[in-house]
Amino acid sequence: MRIWRMLWLGAAIAGTGCAKVVPADVGFVVKWTETHYALARAERLSPPVAARASGYAAIALFEGWAAAGDSLRSLAGQLNGLDSIPKPPAGSSLDPALVALEAQTVVLRGLYRGGFASTDVAITALHDSLVGARTGAGVSRAIAGRSLDYGNAIGLAVLRWAEGDGFAGRQLADTPRSTPDAWQPTATGAQFRSQSLSAQSDVVLLDNPTGKAQSGALTGERSLSVNRPKTPAAANAPGINPTTALEPGWGALRPFVLTGSESCPAPPPLEFSSKPGSPFYQQAEEIYRLGQNLTEEQRKIAYFWADNPGESGTPAGHWMSVVAGLAWQWQLSPERTVEAYAVTAIAVADAFIGCWREKYRTDLLRPVTYIQRYLDPKWQTLLNTPPFPAYTSGHSTQSAAAAEVLTALFGEDRPYDDATHVSLGHGIKRLASFRAAAEEAGQSRFYGGIHYRMDHEGGKIQGACIGRAVLARVATRR
Repeated sequence: MRIWRMLWLGAAIAGTGCAKVVPADVGFVVKWTETHYALARAERLSPPVAARASGYAAIALFEGWAAAGDSLRSLAGQLNGLDSIPKPPAGSSLDPALVALEAQTVVLRGLYRGGFASTDVAITALHDSLVGARTGAGVSRAIAGRSLDYGNAIGLAVLRWAEGDGFAGRQLADTPRSTPDAWQPTATGAQFRSQSLSAQSDVVLLDNPTGKAQSGALTGERSLSVNRPKTPAAANAPGINPTTALEPGWGALRPFVLTGSESCPAPPPLEFSSKPGSPFYQQAEEIYRLGQNLTEEQRKIAYFWADNPGESGTPAGHWMSVVAGLAWQWQLSPERTVEAYAVTAIAVADAFIGCWREKYRTDLLRPVTYIQRYLDPKWQTLLNTPPFPAYTSGHSTQSAAAAEVLTALFGEDRPYDDATHVSLGHGIKRLASFRAAAEEAGQSRFYGGIHYRMDHEGGKIQGACIGRAVLARVATRR
């Protein structure tokens, strides 16, 4: 994302000379999306928790801009439980960027309450620097003060709304069943300490064809970011524990758009069978054979889309990063960017709720469990298997939902560059379209050995339905 920012700023400076422009540019918005990604990574949020945080944060940013601007329409009355947003003070000039900034700051501080001290420091530092940038760009102290006060009111309203979604009282524990088809925990803490992101080669040895770790390849700092303890007060921003069932009650949270527990269900998985040649057996056998014959390109795809907690902003953050990249590449306006960010974040957040509902309803064992039990007891996956049931694939569901809304916003078959993991050595990835990216993200999971093909296919159907539901219900323009 920094690459696009530098290119865009260079063009902007060349085109404007020394002119002083008061309106905020798109970088004002993108700085927040980058901060969301960084905070989710630093706090090592799980994918569902990170998606929820992105949803509320994106809506706060959108509502601030919508309330003080003249082109965007408030989402109040369109999202479940969001009945109203405070009205702007009558007859007063406001700066949309500062209103959005303050709403965003209030919501982020609330969402990360009890997190690391460094998180609040980062939020405050960005807030103060952007306030300074706006006043330095000509926003008067009077307008700045009114804008910040109004943004604070919007942020508090969004937090009150968030408190009613069931997060605080959600089910946190799950007792695994003992039937042959049931999901069983597959990971140990030691596995995740030794394989930080998705595989050691993803972190520092991307060009190593064997994928074997070298002495000292994983730094202490990297391991610390994944494994350092959090205080008991961190219930509002919990880190991930890879050895227990992750968020078994997430499917019961209030969605942003979906209505009813049966909204956008996935088709049922194949009937379980351990009989050789059965459809279910063939699903597992495909992953087993594929894992034995992976190409280097397939390995790279698996690593690129891994997006594990602690080393990334999670899969939800990856799609937020895509939106930020589009803002620079396509020189989107701030309004267009907050619109894309909000709609994508809503779709992704609801995708995790719908997907997790399916996961714990079907409670299906992972490929590694099936393969080691019925095909090869020594078989190992390329990627670490996450701590929750197989069906449907979270990557496939949320990526299909994101692709659906982004395609509606920007069009079919629009190539773009994804620079999300440049810092991890992946380079910039060229993708033919949002749908092509979603397909690759889903396929990456059976390259990694952690999903059956049916998990991906079912997730695509479910995610596309969720994306269409968001588009049908949410109107962002006046």
